[in-house]
Amino acid sequence: MPELAVLIPARNEMFLARTIADVLAHAETDIQVLAGLDGAWTDPPIADDPRIVLLHASESIGQRAMTNQLCRLTSAKYVMKLDAHCALDQGFDRKLLADMRDDWTMVPTMRNLHAFDWVCPNGHRRYQGPSGPCQECGEPTVMDVVWIAKRSPNSTSFCFDSEPHFQYFGDFKKRPEGKGDLTPSMSLQGSCFLLTQERYWALNICDEALGSWGSQGIEVACKTWLSGGTVMVSHKTWYAHMFRTQGGDFGFPYHLPGSQVERAKQVARDLFFGNAWPQQIRPLSWLLERFWPVPGWTDAQLADVQQAGKSMAQSSIPAVPAEPELDPEPSQPPSRGILYYTDNALNMRMAQACRRTIAAAGLPITSVTLKPTRFGRNIVYPGERSYKTMFQQIEAGLAAMTEDVVYFCEHDVLYHPSHFDFVPSRRDCFYYNGNWWMVRLSDGFAVSYDLSPLAGLVVDRQAALTHFRERNAMIAAMGFGYWMGFEPMTHRRVRWEKWYDFAVYRSVQPNVDLAHGHNLTQKRFSQQRFIRKPKFWQESDASHIPGWPRLPDMISAFRDAN
Repeated sequence: MPELAVLIPARNEMFLARTIADVLAHAETDIQVLAGLDGAWTDPPIADDPRIVLLHASESIGQRAMTNQLCRLTSAKYVMKLDAHCALDQGFDRKLLADMRDDWTMVPTMRNLHAFDWVCPNGHRRYQGPSGPCQECGEPTVMDVVWIAKRSPNSTSFCFDSEPHFQYFGDFKKRPEGKGDLTPSMSLQGSCFLLTQERYWALNICDEALGSWGSQGIEVACKTWLSGGTVMVSHKTWYAHMFRTQGGDFGFPYHLPGSQVERAKQVARDLFFGNAWPQQIRPLSWLLERFWPVPGWTDAQLADVQQAGKSMAQSSIPAVPAEPELDPEPSQPPSRGILYYTDNALNMRMAQACRRTIAAAGLPITSVTLKPTRFGRNIVYPGERSYKTMFQQIEAGLAAMTEDVVYFCEHDVLYHPSHFDFVPSRRDCFYYNGNWWMVRLSDGFAVSYDLSPLAGLVVDRQAALTHFRERNAMIAAMGFGYWMGFEPMTHRRVRWEKWYDFAVYRSVQPNVDLAHGHNLTQKRFSQQRFIRKPKFWQESDASHIPGWPRLPDMISAFRDAN
């Protein structure tokens, strides 16, 4: 398991691929990079690397929401949010983690990134900014990516004024406490920060109530300091950030009206200036006094904040909430979503036909794939085709989803609409659709027998996530074995720490599982293949499966394509 995960939310970011490559080239520990493609695919494409996980949202959800989604996909102890246009020092991860403490939020020294120049055929260069003809000779220009971390300035101290606006805090660097390899900072710039994943969630470090973007450095710093933690800057390593100061071809990728920026400031003022954030044990006046004098603050404004701080009741940081017990009786109709997972090895005609039956349900789809796939909200999960990877894909998808009930869907199954009519009555039970036919693509031979397939699982998302986390932890420790099986709770060969009931239901019409010769799991079309013969066994062919009158034509097309 990687100790550090780098979270990169991105929307229409031309340097995302370069940033990811830079992170991986300069890392010296076992890290993971998770990139969020917020409403748009990346161009150029991301390199194929097992350390990279991609999450694609078909519609933009915003920078804070995307960062939260990425954080749900990792089990790393530490997470580092990073903008999609940054370069890093060699061994940045090793240097940061060597000094890191669990109650700190930490950042490297910040430099400016000189990413590109505009160059004309005559060799004239113009520093990064809007495109256009050469300003010296009028010839057309092309972008030349140089990717240089400028050695100056080296920013190691930040603050915010009474508005609040982000400010550089150059005077603090001259103080004794501003010198050394590790120095505190009142605030942050927001393009990079590192903390434990536990505190990331405990402090709600990317509160979506503040909107997509704005005041993030203030939010992260105040939540860290006021909850009893510390914001530290490492002078031992650096990251270089490209600023959008000149707009044009590298303008801000989100629509960002002034009202949204002001709203983020207002929420920050309400939370921190009024000492209204529930998890703080220090008033804002404490933070100002800690770094006083602070640019942008008058003595009168400090006095006002001190007065507000006197009435603040002292409290402690609440513990990370325990995993809630599942309520066996839902009080309202649950939200429902589809988890689709694939190894991307299926014939495309067959894959598209199966996807159409899934999409027809009209439910939100989260797809977890080994290659970028335009199907629902897409997570590209690295790994080789295997059972271990499949279970990891399932966990990643469950972690990213927000729906209450999950329908497991596999890439080589034709799902009947009636499959999605079933809604579980209990949250502590794994339900399997037992109305299932397997069809052999080579000759159309079909069998149906009593089974509870993983591809037909309908279950409470939190219960499933709890199980697959435990399953993947066991595989990491012991390796995968057939003895653990595939369908959770259907046997007791493994005594899972968290146990749930299981039940079988039958949809009005069956689903059709296609045996195409390249299935990850083997299909059995003879009773002699079973150690214990099934209690129920029925044989037929593709032309006689109820609910699927066009199945023979579909089978023929799949066979031709295969």
